[in-house]
Amino acid sequence: MFSGLSMRISLLTLACLIYPLVLVSFKQMTEWIQNYACSLQERTEDLKRQRQLAEDLLHQMLPKTVAKQLRQQKHVEAESYEKVTIFFSDIVGFTTISASCTPLQVVEMLNNLYMCFDTRIDSYDVYKVETIGDAYMVVSGLPERNGDKHADEIAKMSLDLVAAVRQVAIPHMPNKRLQLRAGIHTGPCVAGIVGYKMPRYCLFGDTVNTASRMESTSLPQRIHASSAVYLALMKDGAYELQLRGEIEVKVRLFY
Repeated sequence: MFSGLSMRISLLTLACLIYPLVLVSFKQMTEWIQNYACSLQERTEDLKRQRQLAEDLLHQMLPKTVAKQLRQQKHVEAESYEKVTIFFSDIVGFTTISASCTPLQVVEMLNNLYMCFDTRIDSYDVYKVETIGDAYMVVSGLPERNGDKHADEIAKMSLDLVAAVRQVAIPHMPNKRLQLRAGIHTGPCVAGIVGYKMPRYCLFGDTVNTASRMESTSLPQRIHASSAVYLALMKDGAYELQLRGEIEVKVRLFY
């Protein structure tokens, strides 16, 4: 009996000693699990933010439908469009302006200009294809088809950009303002992805070439529209176009 009692007392004493240790260990483990869960949630949220930033950047470089196919590692087939309207513009006297400033000032000037343009074109059903130096290229009617609205969307956007360019100051010439020369044309084209490491969404066809030529033969603060655009805009009667007369336009292949 004495031996059994001693055993019970020993077990009870041992339990009294072990229980606080177990309790402390359990509390520490609970806190560790909670901290790990919080850290895991923070990392998950950060990963979601980083992924969203990457997707937003990709959508700025490529159409959403095309970007989705590339993320799924699918081959993006080139697509033909029966009718789209393409816009080209450049800065009047850009070479002269650039010659009188440093490369950093040129970058600052173009950045201010394109930030102004980029925020404005969001109000229209258009897709910005790219910028090359002072050239700005926009299209409507692809990659999402919009019926017969493409000419009207580009026309409204063109008028907006021609007015907006006067608000962009030249950093080293505060008393002068930039002038835009624009050209638009309507017709068929083919669009597709070119390249692997730095894929670009490019347009091909005579419509691209003609739109570029409309721009190069345009006048300062004017929008040179082709006869195809004229016919498309006259359907609504919402625009006033002035006949310019016959102009010699050189034809060349354009990417």
